[in-house]
Amino acid sequence: TAALLVWTLVSPQGGGGEAWPTHVACRDGNLEVLYQSCDPLQDFGFSVDQCSKQLKPNLHIRFGIILRQDIRELFLDVALFSQGSSILNFSYPICEADLPKFSFCGRRKGEQIYYAGPVNNLGFEFPTGEYQVLLELYNQDHSTVACANATVLCS
Repeated sequence: TAALLVWTLVSPQGGGGEAWPTHVACRDGNLEVLYQSCDPLQDFGFSVDQCSKQLKPNLHIRFGIILRQDIRELFLDVALFSQGSSILNFSYPICEADLPKFSFCGRRKGEQIYYAGPVNNLGFEFPTGEYQVLLELYNQDHSTVACANATVLCS
């Protein structure tokens, strides 16, 4: 997986407006999470260590990206959809000026972030179905740091 992460971070997008490849964040018997970068200039690596319909409150993830923007502050917006209808929207501050929650807060353009560890979340169970998730990381200037279109398939 380290080789895939490095390839994902440095591979240029193909010509002619081709989309980034679809990656598997996790796959288990009842759950599959696929994602694709929606940033036309950059892909990134992401995986979830425990893939389960029952989302644990302290989920372990891996995330890697080379920054195209400084991140004095960093925010995450998440939108969850099912059959075209919005189910959930929330914003979460990851790095705030007076409250850096992670060691990568304050990194500069051109530096690499690689985070492997826990993220706190509400914890819930995915009902059977197919869901679309739009995730966007943006900085204090509202510049996109990373974004992804994800599909969650739960049987």
